Amino acid sequence: MEAEIVALATSGATTMVGLMASDLWTEVRGRVAALFGRRSESVGEELELAREELLAAEDRPGAAAAAEAEWGNRLRRALAADPAAAAMLRSLLEELAPRAEAPGPGAVINTINGGSYTGLVIQAGSVNRVTTGQ
Repeated sequence: MEAEIVALATSGATTMVGLMASDLWTEVRGRVAALFGRRSESVGEELELAREELLAAEDRPGAAAAAEAEWGNRLRRALAADPAAAAMLRSLLEELAPRAEAPGPGAVINTINGGSYTGLVIQAGSVNRVTTGQ
């Protein structure tokens, strides 16, 4: 059970810190604070302070990792103390998970990262004879 709590807390902290830098944070901050039970009000203030620090440290490498480690430990302790909090966090993470839609038959997904491509590119299910004229 401990390994499951650690994994859930780690996932929760990673998601939480990622959300701190987004507009969605204002919508989920209260729900994250509620995971800490009676301390939710003070934790809400601490979360807001952590967000401000994270946003101010955008250019400092490791700021997000440090915040994830700190909040991962705090979440782990809260989840170990309250099994209902673990269920609440699972529900929140499922709700926030991106909905990956599988492409339907005949769908084409192209991804090109970086660089500049000026040559011939051919995409096909099968290619028999190709004459490029070059």
